[in-house]
Amino acid sequence: MGSTRKILVIDDNIDAADLTAELLRHYDLDVDVAYGGIEGVAAAKALVPDVLFLDIGMPFMDGYAVARALRGEAALQRMKIVALTAWGDQSARDQTKAAGFDLHLVKPAQLSELIDIASGMQLG
Repeated sequence: MGSTRKILVIDDNIDAADLTAELLRHYDLDVDVAYGGIEGVAAAKALVPDVLFLDIGMPFMDGYAVARALRGEAALQRMKIVALTAWGDQSARDQTKAAGFDLHLVKPAQLSELIDIASGMQLG
Protein backbone atom coordinates (compact mmCIF):
# COMPACT_ATOMS: atom_id res chain seq x y z
CA MET A 1 0.00 0.00 0.00
CA GLY A 2 2.53 2.67 1.13
CA SER A 3 1.72 6.22 2.05
CA THR A 4 3.42 9.47 1.20
CA ARG A 5 1.51 11.21 3.98
CA LYS A 6 3.58 12.02 7.06
CA ILE A 7 2.01 11.56 10.48
CA LEU A 8 3.33 12.91 13.78
CA VAL A 9 2.11 11.80 17.20
CA ILE A 10 2.90 14.08 20.16
CA ASP A 11 2.10 12.73 23.61
CA ASP A 12 4.01 12.83 26.90
CA ASN A 13 2.69 9.36 27.72
CA ILE A 14 5.35 7.27 25.99
CA ASP A 15 3.25 4.09 25.97
CA ALA A 16 0.24 5.87 24.44
CA ALA A 17 2.37 7.63 21.83
CA ASP A 18 4.22 4.46 20.84
CA LEU A 19 1.04 2.38 20.71
CA THR A 20 -0.71 4.93 18.49
CA ALA A 21 2.32 5.09 16.19
CA GLU A 22 2.64 1.30 15.96
CA LEU A 23 -1.05 0.86 15.18
CA LEU A 24 -0.79 3.42 12.37
CA ARG A 25 2.44 1.89 11.06
CA HIS A 26 0.66 -1.47 10.88
CA TYR A 27 -1.43 0.16 8.13
CA ASP A 28 1.75 1.15 6.29
CA LEU A 29 1.62 4.80 7.34
CA ASP A 30 4.76 6.92 7.83
CA VAL A 31 4.64 7.86 11.53
CA ASP A 32 7.04 9.73 13.81
CA VAL A 33 6.67 10.34 17.55
CA ALA A 34 7.61 13.13 19.95
CA TYR A 35 7.18 12.77 23.70
CA GLY A 36 6.30 16.31 24.73
CA GLY A 37 5.24 19.70 23.50
CA ILE A 38 8.63 21.35 23.13
CA GLU A 39 10.10 18.32 21.34
CA GLY A 40 6.90 18.08 19.29
CA VAL A 41 7.13 21.64 17.98
CA ALA A 42 10.71 20.99 16.83
CA ALA A 43 9.70 17.69 15.23
CA ALA A 44 6.75 19.23 13.40
CA LYS A 45 8.93 22.03 12.01
CA ALA A 46 11.53 19.51 10.83
CA LEU A 47 9.15 16.88 9.45
CA VAL A 48 6.29 19.06 8.13
CA PRO A 49 3.68 16.34 8.71
CA ASP A 50 0.34 16.14 6.95
CA VAL A 51 -1.46 15.11 10.14
CA LEU A 52 -0.56 15.73 13.77
CA PHE A 53 -2.21 13.71 16.57
CA LEU A 54 -1.66 15.91 19.62
CA ASP A 55 -2.31 15.28 23.30
CA ILE A 56 -3.48 18.27 25.32
CA GLY A 57 -2.46 17.58 28.91
CA MET A 58 1.34 17.69 28.77
CA PRO A 59 3.81 19.36 31.16
CA PHE A 60 5.96 22.35 30.16
CA MET A 61 4.04 23.03 26.92
CA ASP A 62 0.48 21.78 26.62
CA GLY A 63 -1.25 20.84 23.40
CA TYR A 64 -3.02 24.18 23.12
CA ALA A 65 0.32 26.02 23.17
CA VAL A 66 1.78 23.55 20.67
CA ALA A 67 -1.12 24.08 18.26
CA ARG A 68 -0.90 27.87 18.54
CA ALA A 69 2.86 27.79 17.94
CA LEU A 70 2.52 25.54 14.90
CA ARG A 71 -0.39 27.49 13.38
CA GLY A 72 1.97 30.46 13.22
CA GLU A 73 4.38 28.60 10.94
CA ALA A 74 3.84 29.27 7.23
CA ALA A 75 5.21 25.85 6.22
CA LEU A 76 2.64 24.09 8.44
CA GLN A 77 -0.54 25.83 7.34
CA ARG A 78 -1.85 22.75 5.51
CA MET A 79 -1.11 20.38 8.40
CA LYS A 80 -4.21 18.95 10.08
CA ILE A 81 -4.05 19.06 13.88
CA VAL A 82 -6.14 16.47 15.71
CA ALA A 83 -6.55 16.52 19.48
CA LEU A 84 -6.13 13.00 20.83
CA THR A 85 -6.84 13.48 24.50
CA ALA A 86 -8.66 12.21 27.56
CA TRP A 87 -10.30 15.63 27.88
CA GLY A 88 -13.68 15.52 26.16
CA ASP A 89 -15.65 18.19 28.00
CA GLN A 90 -17.06 21.21 26.18
CA SER A 91 -14.45 23.57 27.62
CA ALA A 92 -11.61 21.45 26.21
CA ARG A 93 -13.39 21.23 22.85
CA ASP A 94 -13.86 25.00 22.76
CA GLN A 95 -10.20 25.54 23.62
CA THR A 96 -8.98 23.15 20.92
CA LYS A 97 -11.07 24.97 18.33
CA ALA A 98 -9.72 28.35 19.51
CA ALA A 99 -6.13 27.06 19.41
CA GLY A 100 -6.46 25.95 15.78
CA PHE A 101 -7.16 22.22 16.00
CA ASP A 102 -9.10 20.70 13.10
CA LEU A 103 -10.67 17.84 15.06
CA HIS A 104 -11.08 16.68 18.66
CA LEU A 105 -10.92 12.95 19.50
CA VAL A 106 -11.28 11.51 22.98
CA LYS A 107 -9.06 8.61 24.07
CA PRO A 108 -9.43 5.80 23.43
CA ALA A 109 -10.26 6.73 19.85
CA GLN A 110 -11.54 4.18 17.37
CA LEU A 111 -8.70 2.72 15.31
CA SER A 112 -10.76 3.03 12.12
CA GLU A 113 -11.20 6.76 12.78
CA LEU A 114 -7.45 7.24 13.34
CA ILE A 115 -6.68 5.38 10.10
CA ASP A 116 -9.24 7.40 8.14
CA ILE A 117 -7.82 10.67 9.45
CA ALA A 118 -4.18 9.64 8.98
CA SER A 119 -4.81 8.48 5.43
CA GLY A 120 -6.67 11.68 4.57
CA MET A 121 -10.08 10.10 4.10
CA GLN A 122 -11.73 12.10 6.89
CA LEU A 123 -10.02 15.48 6.90
CA GLY A 124 -9.29 16.01 3.22
